[in-house]
Amino acid sequence: MTTTHATAPVRTAAESSGLGWALADSWTMTRRELARWARQPVQVVVGLVFPVMLLLMFGYLIGGGRGVDGEYVEFLVPGMLALTMAFGLESTMLAVTQDLDKGVVDRFRSMPMVSSAVLVGRSVADMLQSAAGLAVMIGVGYAIGWRWHDGPASFLGAVGLLLLFRFAMLWLGIQLALVAGRPEMVQAVQILVWPIGFLSNAFATPESMPGWLGAVVEWNPMSATATAVRELFGNPGAAGGSWAAEHSGLLAVLWPVALLAVFFPLAVRRFARLSH
Repeated sequence: MTTTHATAPVRTAAESSGLGWALADSWTMTRRELARWARQPVQVVVGLVFPVMLLLMFGYLIGGGRGVDGEYVEFLVPGMLALTMAFGLESTMLAVTQDLDKGVVDRFRSMPMVSSAVLVGRSVADMLQSAAGLAVMIGVGYAIGWRWHDGPASFLGAVGLLLLFRFAMLWLGIQLALVAGRPEMVQAVQILVWPIGFLSNAFATPESMPGWLGAVVEWNPMSATATAVRELFGNPGAAGGSWAAEHSGLLAVLWPVALLAVFFPLAVRRFARLSH
């Protein structure tokens, strides 16, 4: 009697480089990252709750609104939405450095898969979590009195700009994680992201700051996104006399595209070098 054993098809190097396999590999890596959420629910909850705490703290405890015309909460919430898209990269950076540190990347390297799928899967999972966090923040903002005053097209345009900014910051974070290389270095590298958030118009208008500082703040990529979404939401704080304020919508697209043009290829190239 003879027995027949079915063997799984072996993927060749040429097949592994095709678009279909690249998408399949990226989706497999995305599912792997999403599975971490079930194993680390506390980290996910903290990521969602921390920006809400900041919003409530600045809205009720600290206050502010120097130079703001109108309700401060309507100025603050769009700024906090942009700030949330800039922060919270620690989980992404930790996941990347842990995979490097534990040799997971070496195991993926031995498989017939597209090397960039690991990073793409990580970025898709992060964007899903970011979209959930953005929805939570919008809901909390609505609950404390913030409103958008234009139609659904403007609302969706503002959300699109926020997610575009997040996508650019995500690839900046991935590149920094690949440079750091080890999980213990993430906290030190993450500190570099904080000036982007706090040297911005999230909490106060540039007009209320010293001249030189206001100029720096107005050209901050996060300030461009915050000003553009305020305009799309119809909230106070969108107007301004400088070129950067008057062209915030343009800068809110150009800054993320420029960041992606620099850090996306850098991250993919560095990861490919690590995988050889």
